[in-house]
Amino acid sequence: MNRPIIFRAFAYRNYRLFWSGQVVSLIGSWMQRVALGWLVYRLTQSPFMLGVVEFAGQMPAFIFAPFAGFYLDYWNRRNVLIFTQFFMLLQALFLAALVLSDRINIIHVVILNVFFGLINAFDMPARQAFLKDIIERREDLGNAIALNSSMFNAARMVGPSIAGFIIAWLGEGICFLINAITFTAVLLAIKAMRLIPRETPLSDRKILKGMREGFGYAFHSTPIRITLLLLMVVSLLGLPYVVLLPALAKDVFQGDATTLGWLTAAAGVGALYGAYYLASRKSVLGLEKVMLFSLATIAIAFLMIALIHLFWLALVFIVFLGFGFMTIFAIGNTILQTIVADHMRGRVLSFYAMTFLGMAPIGSLIAGTLAKHLGVPITLLISGALLLLIAMVYYTFLAKLRQSLRMYFSSQTVGTSSPTEIVSSR
Repeated sequence: MNRPIIFRAFAYRNYRLFWSGQVVSLIGSWMQRVALGWLVYRLTQSPFMLGVVEFAGQMPAFIFAPFAGFYLDYWNRRNVLIFTQFFMLLQALFLAALVLSDRINIIHVVILNVFFGLINAFDMPARQAFLKDIIERREDLGNAIALNSSMFNAARMVGPSIAGFIIAWLGEGICFLINAITFTAVLLAIKAMRLIPRETPLSDRKILKGMREGFGYAFHSTPIRITLLLLMVVSLLGLPYVVLLPALAKDVFQGDATTLGWLTAAAGVGALYGAYYLASRKSVLGLEKVMLFSLATIAIAFLMIALIHLFWLALVFIVFLGFGFMTIFAIGNTILQTIVADHMRGRVLSFYAMTFLGMAPIGSLIAGTLAKHLGVPITLLISGALLLLIAMVYYTFLAKLRQSLRMYFSSQTVGTSSPTEIVSSR
């Protein structure tokens, strides 16, 4: 693998700043995520409440993401990110204060997670759309997305491991406090960027009309439509495994917060390798086949974790889960970022955010309910079987998706058609 190819997005100063600030902040965010799950389970001893808290944190983002996507096509995205990161800092501070003062209860956790979800409705699509503002060459977007994924998953390896030890020694409140402090890194990085003013289209501010245009653009495009639908299903059936990890660590493997940290970090190891693999690729052509492989990998890993109750084997299969989930969502992001028209970027990427902000919390409630009545292993077994079926269905659409992507990139080479014309082909 060619190192200059893998790290070519670092040639952009603004991207280096963005990546550096985010990696520090994301370590804190992963610490908070692990600490929050452990706190909820400590307070309630309920897998169902793990699902409720996840639902509370993501459903507001799902509801408001389409509105955020519309405005992100017209607003200054850097300013949006400064505001969202600041309010996330405040949310972490409130959590830390409540836990450290021993006043926390499950109602506080739910309310603060709802607040987090509202902010995340703007933050997540803004971070994705902002890449186009700091990466000048469209062909380098895929590399930047893969490097973002490596940053995210490197943090997922480090953050949970640190969180497990800190929770065991000092409690969850310190994790929340550290997370609040780490947000200063990304705020300073964003402020230090030198950006060329972005030309934004004129808006009549008719938001419903703009949202209808966005939906029409996305779902009349073969690769965008298939990609978004696949990500929605994977989010519904697969991503909720994350909220079950505390129950898996404590009830199945008879462990503690350190056990949870190892399970979460194992997913980060697999995801980091997936990011490295994607960053080494020169083109998005062929990625649709990698998505199929990743989907099958996730399904088989779920089945194995459900059937083999050995901790060290579970760590191995969770590594495969990390690889599978990272590659599916990074590939989906890369396909969308590469082919979407600039004036629709915010709206389409808000739909991308909705695929897991909306489906994952619904899936979390379902998974939490099933785990409560059937147990965590049976819940994972059901998820694995359904995802294996989805992989078979996706295989039937693979040729159509491959043809649409090749048509688009052929048009880029010869300059015969616009992106909108090509991706709108059915």
